[in-house]
Amino acid sequence: MRNFDSLSEREILALAISLEEEDERVYADYAEGLRQDFPASAAVFDGMRGEESGHRRRLLELYRQRFGEHIPLIRRQDVKGFVSRKPVWLIRPLGLDVVRNQASALEVESRRFYERAASRAQDVGVRQLLDDLAQEERSHENRADELGQQKLGPDVKREEDEANRRLFVLQIVQPGLAGLMDGSVSTLAPVFAAAFATRNTSDAFRVGLAASIGAGISMGFAEALSDDGSLTGRGRPWLRGLICGMMTALGGVGHTLPFLIPDFRVAMTAAFVVVAIELGIITWVRHRYMETPTLSAALQVGLGGVLVFITGVLIGSS
Repeated sequence: MRNFDSLSEREILALAISLEEEDERVYADYAEGLRQDFPASAAVFDGMRGEESGHRRRLLELYRQRFGEHIPLIRRQDVKGFVSRKPVWLIRPLGLDVVRNQASALEVESRRFYERAASRAQDVGVRQLLDDLAQEERSHENRADELGQQKLGPDVKREEDEANRRLFVLQIVQPGLAGLMDGSVSTLAPVFAAAFATRNTSDAFRVGLAASIGAGISMGFAEALSDDGSLTGRGRPWLRGLICGMMTALGGVGHTLPFLIPDFRVAMTAAFVVVAIELGIITWVRHRYMETPTLSAALQVGLGGVLVFITGVLIGSS
């Protein structure tokens, strides 16, 4: 890798052209990735891509005037000081917040590059163009806001925010909630059955830990294999499976940990408290993201938990 300070004016212009080409394609990828779910935001990035295309044309014209037709291939990864970027094609599905944050970072990096490049340029024409581009990159965020105001009216913005919320619920909340409910409810029976059958907290802990991890693995695979997300919009299957599996194991481990306490009565009391907290969290998530009335959610979750708990107690006490 070359140090930036060792680059000639020709190499700086070649690097600037390469950077603008890359940013133009990044914005095109953003627009394409958002077009189906967020068409108005996609139009904003189409406009920003057009801005970068204009910068590239001006750099090309100046380069031809000064150095001819051949442009050496100098890329950002060939020069020290640039931040490593994660390729857009690896970020799927694209989220509005992620894209907006990355776009802001792109503009800041481009501005700093042009400011530093202009300070090193000796040719008046080159310095003038680099200064102009630095100023335009500085105001590019304002330009993005203007494009957003043109394309994203209040109604459109609300629709896209709601679509973003629906995707978050489908891809993150639903698999996590399914796992938490399964781990918190289904593992109650084996944990409390073992506790009442043996009156030994150590045995109950081992049974609960095994049940929690086993349920997590099972639920994770079941969720990942349920669909590939291409038609349902539920996102990457491995991510859903990971979230579901982890939340399942977490839900079971929560009321298993109290059985690390040697005293049986204290351990049981702590386990009851943890179970109540878990069911309360599930009720809140169902109300907050699934729009289930609080009372209805509490009754549904509580009834299921009580039935499974009674099952465990009856089997363990028999």
